[in-house]
Amino acid sequence: MLFYSLDDGINVQEVLTEISNQKTVPNIFVNKVHVGGCDRTFQAHRSGLLQKLLHEDSANDYDLIVIGGGSGGLSCAKEAAKFGKKVMVLDFVVPSPQGSSWGLGGTCVNVGCIPKKLMHQAALLGQALQDSRKYGWEYNKQVKHNWETMTEAIQNHISSLNWSYRLKLREKGVAYINAYGEFVEPSKIKATNKKGQETFYTASTFVIATGERPRYLGIQGDKEYCITRSGKIPVNDMEQTNVPHVYAVGDILEGKPELTPVAIQAGKLLARRLFGGSLEKCDYINIPTTVFTPLEYGCCGLSEEKAIEVYKKENLEVYHNLFWPLEWTVTGRDNNTCYAKIICNKFDNHPKMDEGQEADEQVSGPGPVFKKELKDMEEEEDAVE
Repeated sequence: MLFYSLDDGINVQEVLTEISNQKTVPNIFVNKVHVGGCDRTFQAHRSGLLQKLLHEDSANDYDLIVIGGGSGGLSCAKEAAKFGKKVMVLDFVVPSPQGSSWGLGGTCVNVGCIPKKLMHQAALLGQALQDSRKYGWEYNKQVKHNWETMTEAIQNHISSLNWSYRLKLREKGVAYINAYGEFVEPSKIKATNKKGQETFYTASTFVIATGERPRYLGIQGDKEYCITRSGKIPVNDMEQTNVPHVYAVGDILEGKPELTPVAIQAGKLLARRLFGGSLEKCDYINIPTTVFTPLEYGCCGLSEEKAIEVYKKENLEVYHNLFWPLEWTVTGRDNNTCYAKIICNKFDNHPKMDEGQEADEQVSGPGPVFKKELKDMEEEEDAVE
């Protein structure tokens, strides 16, 4: 037990906030696992967690350490905690050359999917304002867009997500440290926080979920011209690296889709295999995907080029169709902009589909269908409808 004078109070509170997201006292740790204050300690006692932590006799500090606090890493950590395992998450965002950094949640939450989709929605609302007059809406004031208002609102939402992720980790009993993790021994890592302070931790199992960031070469002009190299990690079908107790999930994986829902599912299934006795693997085939361009693009399955490479052109049938969304008819928008393509192997029932206009919603339906061995296209159409 450590005692500090009242003069150290402010410094102690700063350290407590950094390592536990709680600056009030009592602030209780048991075997390096943050339990919380008085109420949460009593709760841990009633649930049996406190006794387990007190009698923990392990050669390592943790059962699992996850390096990376993005979608895949958080999913894996929280799922592992459900099985009563001691789990730690290390997350530290190295600032970009422009000095940009962000909070817990990874690329998707902070600078990817979430702000992208919300900004895309802002653009759609602008188009909807133009279309609304054709639907009878009358307004005299000039409507203009305020970039600062939009970015402030989006950033506030992202900040709330950062906070909620930290809170959820705390509720699950997962230790969270805002520090940069590096292996120093096969089962030991060094965690360096933003002040340069180093702490060492050991674990039985590690999961690397650091996502994909530009890795600069250290040569002249690399940051100015974004001269980078890939840092992907090859794994087997169990997300296991060439080091048996080290696994990886998410965008860092070599040859796997860089998609948030995929990382979440992969992280969850990995934890279940490691600690829950499950054998289920992540299925990386036929994943519905959307690009939020002004006219959205969605796809599921192989591209036409890839399908030709795999099945040969003579074995394929490709269907094309231009379509006019009903909501575009009243406004008189182009009737030849939206396009759909279905690529079929003549000898099985696994089509691939490309779409536009609200493709994010439309493409989600065929995904489960493509997983099944359907007898004919009529049955498939019924399933999609």
